Amino acid sequence: MTKFQMVDIEGKSADTIELADDIFNVEINEHVVYLVVKNILANRRQGTQSAKTRAEVRGGGRKPWRQKGTGRARQGSIRSPQWRGGGIVFAAKPRSYRYTTPKKVRRLAMKSVLTSKVQEEELIVVDKFALDAPKTSAFAKHLNAMGAKEKALFVTADESDKNLVLSARNLKNVKVLSVGTLNVYDILKYDSLILTKDALDKLVEVYN
Repeated sequence: MTKFQMVDIEGKSADTIELADDIFNVEINEHVVYLVVKNILANRRQGTQSAKTRAEVRGGGRKPWRQKGTGRARQGSIRSPQWRGGGIVFAAKPRSYRYTTPKKVRRLAMKSVLTSKVQEEELIVVDKFALDAPKTSAFAKHLNAMGAKEKALFVTADESDKNLVLSARNLKNVKVLSVGTLNVYDILKYDSLILTKDALDKLVEVYN
């Protein structure tokens, strides 16, 4: 178990907790992290690209000139791919890029990035975080007090705290997620990872 110092909402030292070594102190596997990030980004692709083949381009039904005797190369349609305004060879069509990686790979990747946040001192655990009303300036003030970097990912136990979500919505480089939607890509993308104590407990419950 690794001892870790929690902070309160004002950034002052709170209780000392112990982080589970099998989650926050594992051997970092960079290749597994790469595989999972690649999977996440592929699943986010819309896949709506679409181009027309020669059969789908309007026109070109008539042979532009006779087969022989003109001195020019033979042509069958003005919509052939070599023509300006012609169809596309192997035209891209709407498709899904979605695929899955094994559960064990996803879990190892999550543990690897959580370990990296601890090693790079980019993890912040706050004992309690509650706002009386949705107020962006107050939320930003608390983040600064806790020592969060400009790009911060705030993780809650669930999505019930609407004040927190609304307060963070107008901050360009801050994102709020619940443990259920936490992913490897977002942890890597943001410089600071802030967990509430409840979120930490739930994370340990899920990945233990």
